[in-house]
Amino acid sequence: MAYKVAAFYQFAALPDFRELREPLRAICAALELKGSVLLANEGINGTIAGGEDAIDDLVRELRDGALFGGRLDNFELKFSTAAAMPFQRLKIRLKKEIVTLGDPAADPTRQVGIYVDPADWNALIAAPDTLVIDTRNAFEVAMGTFAGAVDPGIRSFGQFKDFAAQQLDPAKHRRIAMFCTGGIRCEKASAHLLARGFAEVYHLKGGILRYLEGVPETESRWRGECFVFDDRVALGHGLRERAMEHGSDE
Repeated sequence: MAYKVAAFYQFAALPDFRELREPLRAICAALELKGSVLLANEGINGTIAGGEDAIDDLVRELRDGALFGGRLDNFELKFSTAAAMPFQRLKIRLKKEIVTLGDPAADPTRQVGIYVDPADWNALIAAPDTLVIDTRNAFEVAMGTFAGAVDPGIRSFGQFKDFAAQQLDPAKHRRIAMFCTGGIRCEKASAHLLARGFAEVYHLKGGILRYLEGVPETESRWRGECFVFDDRVALGHGLRERAMEHGSDE
């Protein structure tokens, strides 16, 4: 059977995130889902796989169920498929941040950059005054990236703020466009740059996965594969699985 994979996140105030852990685990276990979900005061971030009906039931629970009480009314959600179950077990984890940057001023619930739909991304990054930055780690960038994008050379996303402090200047870099796998790292990165005084910051809505899903390969500026943090390892255009050897993650 083919498995349905849901990747989702939302920055939202969840002061009761510790109390949400066990009820969410029980819901996912009852649906026989596997994967990983992170819960923090700032929101939720997860990738879960299972049967199609079970995934759809989980999505309805997250959006409309009593557990989150309507607080996840605008979460970013992407579906893909896997020929085999891409996760070994179910993990619901409590974290300080759903994506770790370590900058208290970077709060996507207060301010983020300008979202760019995949259909408009090519025109933005082709503009000569746009600095395009890949916010992912060096291993991910080596597998694939957008033509002409800057590789910050980081081992983990937490190092992005050091790259920005050393290499980026609000007076010089007037228009910045960033991207990542699913969009979540760019929300944090854009909040960080805005807090540092950068005026015009854009990020790819839904990330590389949304771009590969919706932009025809003949029009694509993407080169290579997109690393995903599960047993599928990499996805290509149309979110098709690509068999490759495993590498390190963040």
